[in-house]
Amino acid sequence: MITKIDPFEEPRWDKFVEGHPFGLIYHLSGWKRLIENSFKHMKGHYFVINGDNEIKAALPVFEVRSWLIGDRLVSIPFATLCDPLVSNKNEFTDLFGAVKALSKELRSSYVEIRTLNSAGLISGESLGKKSYLCHFLRLDRDLAAIEKKFHPSLRQRIRKLGKSGLKLRVADNENDLFLFYKLNLMTRKRLGLPAQPYRFFKTLWSEFYPEKLRLLIAEFENITIAGVLLFLFRDRVSAEFTATDWKFIKTNPVHFLYWETINWARSEGYSVFDLGRTEKGNLGLMSFKDSWGTEIIELPQFFYPAGNKLEIKNSLVHKMITNVFRKSPDFAAQILGNFCYAHLG
Repeated sequence: MITKIDPFEEPRWDKFVEGHPFGLIYHLSGWKRLIENSFKHMKGHYFVINGDNEIKAALPVFEVRSWLIGDRLVSIPFATLCDPLVSNKNEFTDLFGAVKALSKELRSSYVEIRTLNSAGLISGESLGKKSYLCHFLRLDRDLAAIEKKFHPSLRQRIRKLGKSGLKLRVADNENDLFLFYKLNLMTRKRLGLPAQPYRFFKTLWSEFYPEKLRLLIAEFENITIAGVLLFLFRDRVSAEFTATDWKFIKTNPVHFLYWETINWARSEGYSVFDLGRTEKGNLGLMSFKDSWGTEIIELPQFFYPAGNKLEIKNSLVHKMITNVFRKSPDFAAQILGNFCYAHLG
């Protein structure tokens, strides 16, 4: 029987997520609080199949409302990796039927389902598809074996890090978080992308720090020049957000932070370092991730009905928006970022 639950009022929910093979940090009740507190245009709907006093399967979707680009349902907003929490095709079909009924009721333009491991369980539907890539590094082996797979230029950079003058600091307060936010704003501007609002990072910190969140800061001559925000879940460490002051890029601060992450994660018993989702056309980012000797898997995203997803990438509008962000002063970039994230998901 399919029912809809509120994960805040269902004590079994987080335990179910922790125990499901596809469960990730994005499925936890705290992510729902993060999304709904940070973005007023989103609302979560959690469909579950119950059996024998336990949750057997689930498909959380979020209503994303936008007068600008249309309303839709997304599972799950801002999750770089995500899966329906199912074990077979029948469970997905039943849960997706409830999602389609909700989509019809809300008059959504489309439904988006993101996958990591569950793509083979999604079939029998008239679905569109778009794929990203995920780069990850296995840590459950000798450090020398890990480093051996690095590109020679990367190994050379790592050998020089001891003389670079970079220092590592592990963030433990909101002042550090705000410094990282400013670096993230700087990085997103350089890339021509809208920056996430500060309230998003502040809520993320309050929900998941310190058990499931770790922020590493790179300093050079007592100046904060880079940071990486890590998600921690079961055996996986994910580099979710990386930000850099480009003036100091020659000191290789991102390489420094990733190398420190690898060493720390191995010492803590984590077995996977996830370098995040990448668009197939982003050759520069793919090359950087490839240099770490990563394995690559495909991340299919499915859309119902097929062909309804709005695409502005590489269009004239997209290029205009990119140029606006790059040339905007910080205060304007913050305002524009807040506006854009009031429609994204």
